[in-house]
Amino acid sequence: MDDVPEQIRVRKAKRERLLEAGVDAYPVAVPRTHTIAEVRAAYPDLEPGTETDDVVGVAGRVVFLRNTGKLAFATLQDGAGTRLQAMLSEKEIGADALTAFKADVDLGDHVFVHGRVIASRRGELSVMADEWRMAAKAIRPLPNLYEGTEMSEEARVRQRYVDLIVRPGAREMVRLRSAVVRSLRENFYRRGFLELETPMLQVRPEGAAARQFETHMNAFDIDLFLRIAPELFLKRAAVGGVEKVFEINRNFRNEGVDSTHSPEFAMLEAYEAYGDYDTMAALTQDLVQTAAMDALGTTVVTLADGTEYDLGGQWTSLTMYGSLSEALGEEITHDTSDERLLALLAAAEIELAPSQRNHGKLVEELWEHHVGSTLWAPTFVRDFPVETSPLTRDHRTERGLVEKWDLYVRGMELATAYSELVDPVVQRERFEAQALLAAKGDDEAMRIDEDFLTAMEHAMPPSGGMGMGIDRLLIAMTGHGIRDTIVFPLVKPQV
Repeated sequence: MDDVPEQIRVRKAKRERLLEAGVDAYPVAVPRTHTIAEVRAAYPDLEPGTETDDVVGVAGRVVFLRNTGKLAFATLQDGAGTRLQAMLSEKEIGADALTAFKADVDLGDHVFVHGRVIASRRGELSVMADEWRMAAKAIRPLPNLYEGTEMSEEARVRQRYVDLIVRPGAREMVRLRSAVVRSLRENFYRRGFLELETPMLQVRPEGAAARQFETHMNAFDIDLFLRIAPELFLKRAAVGGVEKVFEINRNFRNEGVDSTHSPEFAMLEAYEAYGDYDTMAALTQDLVQTAAMDALGTTVVTLADGTEYDLGGQWTSLTMYGSLSEALGEEITHDTSDERLLALLAAAEIELAPSQRNHGKLVEELWEHHVGSTLWAPTFVRDFPVETSPLTRDHRTERGLVEKWDLYVRGMELATAYSELVDPVVQRERFEAQALLAAKGDDEAMRIDEDFLTAMEHAMPPSGGMGMGIDRLLIAMTGHGIRDTIVFPLVKPQV
């Protein structure tokens, strides 16, 4: 106890005093009749000094306290940040109850107040209490909310529960994220899609080029992997006749952490039979624009730095090879030699591991350096090299390319889509090529999945498929980093 801060010792002592007096500091319930928001909505414009005979019982967290001689004021806040003043006077509530309130209540406590709805002389909507109760005693104090101080970014992430209490922006992000996910789901439902849940524990990492997290299942005595993508299971469903399917899921990738990457993240994937990557482009644009309208009421969003960004209108399209050729001032095609590409990478001071030096990887690294970060407006980047897209159909007219696009928003990749590869013979060849890369040390290369190939041999219809990061969609709509858009991001433990 000697190491416990004084404020915590004082609050624990108050808790003990309440319990000794037979008062439950954490009652199972209080007789609330109205939420704070409901009281606010019912009395939008009471004139200063107005008193009503309407009685309510409200509860909330105390975020402001002011005690005078025979009167106490407390500002109560609900989970949405809506506030209401409680007034406790000796005349209305009695001397003993007022004394107890002053002695027992601290900032951060949840309290229940019963009484008449009035407007103070300053016009503040209030409850003039005739009864109060402790609803939950806070042992730890809140940051000071009224001196202009802010929690550090690190503290906000590590103690998101406190951040949600004190910062409106944190609560707004929770509301916005919920509204966006709801909009996405409802949009799919209107289009006749079915929502599916695929396994998070898988016997092999599959569906994306990424490093995986590994665990062990004792009951079967086998190693398992946390899902890096749901793609191959959703395609199994497509083989089975689920022609329009989507999933909003959690994925896990054992890779770096920065402002747009998290080891655990939310992702949307969708597949539509008899669609292609053009179908998916139209779908994705509508999903994003409808989500912005549903959640914010506009496609012209205001970012964290105060600037505006327009998600509306018809989005731009360009090709990977065409835009790279324009940026470099020389034509780059699938026939460009690896030696020339390596020379261009060296000139840009970009290094790649020997295991990753295939044509497709060289082109993509060059493109990312010279073009990707410059794409500010929403832009579909189309037609990728075959070497980096083992699950994608060959381009119908361009040799060495596949029908894949990446969507870039504010220089960040937001989504990707394919005309899906459904030929099981070609898919096996692609897996074998990936296995050779894995044998050479590429830990992001895919492995051969015999069960998936068996499923594909039962014939998957021509399809379009799309994947989009939910966390990145919130980044695109707000300008905040991924640690703000994920409510409880993984952070390195403090020692």
